[in-house]
Amino acid sequence: QVQLVESGGGVVQPGGSLRLSCAASGFTLDNYSIGWFRQAPGKEREWVSCIRRYDGRTYYADSVKGRFTISRENAMNTVYLQMNSLKPEDTAVYYCAARRGLCVLSDSPERQKEYDYWGQGTQITVSS
Repeated sequence: QVQLVESGGGVVQPGGSLRLSCAASGFTLDNYSIGWFRQAPGKEREWVSCIRRYDGRTYYADSVKGRFTISRENAMNTVYLQMNSLKPEDTAVYYCAARRGLCVLSDSPERQKEYDYWGQGTQITVSS
């Protein structure tokens, strides 16, 4: 059974850190580009970061560049998103998605359909 499961969400104060995990089962994660997306209440889902399959090239949205780091541990079939210097505007449900191809770096719902698998999401709340 193909599945992506996110974990690591929670409540954190501004300036704090969290690490999200995206664990894959039923397929080999290295054959896929893995993207992280987030959706805040009342807003469209936006892309946050992506790690390209095979060569591991990484991409970041301007809003998180320098604060978030995406990485992949093939032995664990897991992708991580290390989030530092968190801000209240980072509050959202975070999703990981897998695409058997290159990263699609788009906020467009139509383009996001190009991802083959999605996780169920994990809530991040940044608040004092």
